[in-house]
Amino acid sequence: MKYMLLIYVDEAKGAQVAKEVGETQMTAPYIAYTEALQKAGVIVGGDRLQPTTTATTVRIDDGKTRVLNGPYAETREQLGGYYMIDVPDLDAALSWAARCPAASHGTVEVRPLWAMTRDPRNG
Repeated sequence: MKYMLLIYVDEAKGAQVAKEVGETQMTAPYIAYTEALQKAGVIVGGDRLQPTTTATTVRIDDGKTRVLNGPYAETREQLGGYYMIDVPDLDAALSWAARCPAASHGTVEVRPLWAMTRDPRNG
């Protein structure tokens, strides 16, 4: 079953830590984690997201499209990246989420995918 591991972090704190310890030191644990997912053969995809200041929000109100700069929701933590994994069950997904570096300084939301299309590999 496929799961999204949604990584939420405080962008402001992350930027401050990056200045203090350097981007390379912050990135190294994620590189190791990604390599572990690859070695286990469970990763489907994943990436880091640009900061929320680069976001554009689209809404339709009364049939009219509105395009707004920035994220829609004000929150303490922002979606900073994701991994999509394919594992046997929720317990396995939770185990991988607990190993994610963000679990120690942010939040990792685990959410199963709701398949909208058929996978041609599965008939």
